[in-house]
Amino acid sequence: MTRSQVLYVGGWGRSGSTLLSHMLAQVDGHVSVGELRYVWQAGVAGGELCGCGSPFAECDFWQAVGERAFGGWGAIDVDEVLALETAVLRHRNVPLLAFPRIFTAHAERVGRYTELTERLYAAILEVAGARVVVDSTKNPPYAYFLRRVPGVDLRVVHLVRDSRGVVFSWMKKMVRPEITEGEAHFEEFSPLRAGVRWMECNLAFELLRALGTATARVRYEALVRQPQRELGEMLARLEPGDHDLAFLDSGEVEVGATEHSVRGNPMRFAHGRQKLRVDDAWRSQMAHGARRVVTLVTWPLLLGYGYLGEEER
Repeated sequence: MTRSQVLYVGGWGRSGSTLLSHMLAQVDGHVSVGELRYVWQAGVAGGELCGCGSPFAECDFWQAVGERAFGGWGAIDVDEVLALETAVLRHRNVPLLAFPRIFTAHAERVGRYTELTERLYAAILEVAGARVVVDSTKNPPYAYFLRRVPGVDLRVVHLVRDSRGVVFSWMKKMVRPEITEGEAHFEEFSPLRAGVRWMECNLAFELLRALGTATARVRYEALVRQPQRELGEMLARLEPGDHDLAFLDSGEVEVGATEHSVRGNPMRFAHGRQKLRVDDAWRSQMAHGARRVVTLVTWPLLLGYGYLGEEER
């Protein structure tokens, strides 16, 4: 069986995954599709905007993918798929997905969702004429699920960002432009809750690496400051071979109107050349109380990832 190569961007939201996906989309043979785990919820059921700017149902790329994978999205019971996702991709099910022996009823759900997922990735590669799908879902349970899918060759980019910068971003009120029916906003988190989630997600990907999944850890701040070096080293670990990264010489990244992404940061709609610069507004704008809470909750991994002691840089 031919396996679909999937380059999975893991971590927690607001860590720069959309930016990294735009970089990878320009690497020969790669197709970036945003957060694919949400294609059924956001695309098929929700009709949200694709990164190209078209509603999902009017996007030629996604309609071709649905036709190739299933004979059309309408051939699949979307309510069944959403129920499968709810049952399979809960955070509490990570232990069931991490180890080989799982309960029979859960195994049946995993098996059905596996079949749909294999067909979906294979169709994306065929329609795009690519060899690697870049999936920036980030979600740990979905990564643990993918490592069990026989038709997927999973490689993981564990993207980390200073927890204080991540939490500062989650504390902001941000509009979701992909939703056109009324105004919707991204979820907001308190400093304590966000710090705990940052720890949980990053520890889950540390465990995934310990279980043998091919993983390369990349720091957001280093990626933005030295994109060619960081991207090159990451690809060398996960996809050995020659990769032309000359497109990063200018210190800018192209956000293409032909990228067909599901969900993600609103920057995916800002088509054109985008200057690479580190977003470190938290250093001067984050309230001291919130900053202390996040540092206290996340200090073990801040230390492990080399962030403590960088406050004055």
